Amino acid sequence: MKTRARATRPTTRGLWWAAGLVMALWMAPARAEEDEAPIRITLDQAIERALVHNDNLRAARTTIEQSQDQETTANLRPNPGLSVSWSPLPLYKPPEGLKNNLKDSSGLDVGVSYLLERGGKRGERLRAAQDATSVTRAQVSDNERTLTFQVASGFINVQLAESTLELAKENLKSFQNAADIAEAKFKAGGTSENDYLKIKLQMLQFLTDLEQAELDRAQGLADLRQLLGYETVPADYDVAGPFDYGSLSVKLDDLQKVASGNRPDLRAARQAVAAAKSQLSLAESNGKQDVTVGLDYLRQPLSGVNAAGVGVSIPLAIFNRNQGEIARTRVAVTQAELQQASVLGQVMTDVQDAYQGLQRNDRITQQYRSGYLDISKKSRDISEYAYKRGSTSLFDFLDAERSYRQTQLSYRQALAAYLLAVEQVRQAVGTRRLP
Repeated sequence: MKTRARATRPTTRGLWWAAGLVMALWMAPARAEEDEAPIRITLDQAIERALVHNDNLRAARTTIEQSQDQETTANLRPNPGLSVSWSPLPLYKPPEGLKNNLKDSSGLDVGVSYLLERGGKRGERLRAAQDATSVTRAQVSDNERTLTFQVASGFINVQLAESTLELAKENLKSFQNAADIAEAKFKAGGTSENDYLKIKLQMLQFLTDLEQAELDRAQGLADLRQLLGYETVPADYDVAGPFDYGSLSVKLDDLQKVASGNRPDLRAARQAVAAAKSQLSLAESNGKQDVTVGLDYLRQPLSGVNAAGVGVSIPLAIFNRNQGEIARTRVAVTQAELQQASVLGQVMTDVQDAYQGLQRNDRITQQYRSGYLDISKKSRDISEYAYKRGSTSLFDFLDAERSYRQTQLSYRQALAAYLLAVEQVRQAVGTRRLP
């Protein structure tokens, strides 16, 4: 009995091991398919990825750290000074010996000095550096705004290319049917060689459209990958998301109000005015003369003097009172204020242009969707049906096919222009959340 029990246990473990191996082998293809599936990213994911990994933006962000380091430098206090004087020192060996000469004849003078900055210079330097950092931070935010629009534009271009590619494949498949019928008719003597050659030539156009669409998609994905961070996405990635119309109702006044509070370039211009005023205050502070105070210790063996001394030094502001720099920075404040006004006008113009572009592209897209797409498809289907049954001429069929292809392609381009116009509005107001 004991021998049988011992023989049964290894057999049971072997069965479990074999079952696990079978399950692993059965699941391996499914896991391999999942691993091999290309990465698909949405527009929001693409923007988020670009804001984290884009090399140009990351390089721009280092300017903020550099500016913050300049704040540290601006806030430093002056270093104290130390001076030591020992004289006279003999140039030859004195008769009484060098050691005795240094002890009995040479005097020692040790001094410590410190510069007292007047006019709050250190505080003004720090404030000017902090204002410069604020300008830099706003400029980097504007780089983020620009990059976001570039990513959105690239994403829409890829969507347009993929939609065009899908249309090209559909058109080629549909026209291939007609070409097969035309070939059968030609072989049966039901159509002329001239008509058959026209069909063959038209097929070349469909093949060219397909090749161009594939090229546009490949180039669009490559350009978008560069914006996202070349090494952060695999070569076989793809985009995901609807390429479709969505109505957007906005008002110009609301958009301009949002832009005046959100545009980072306008914020940078306002910060530049504050920074220019800080530079003016610093220049005025630099016009005030600093005081250097010192403490000396003097030892003179020959006269038997051991004494301490206190000194104060201040430049006499007779000629140089920093008047040139004060005048320059005062003009720089005026320049910054004028640039701020210019940027504000540009922001309002950008919003108005983007709004008008949105309205125009919305109307064009709506016209296509109002029935022209259905009309072109119905006309093509009727002509194809009639041609296959010999009820219409080849010319009419090719004309309907050409009109359908052009209408569908033009609609996709109009839709892409509309979606791009929406992104231009978002770029113009400085935020993706529209009022």
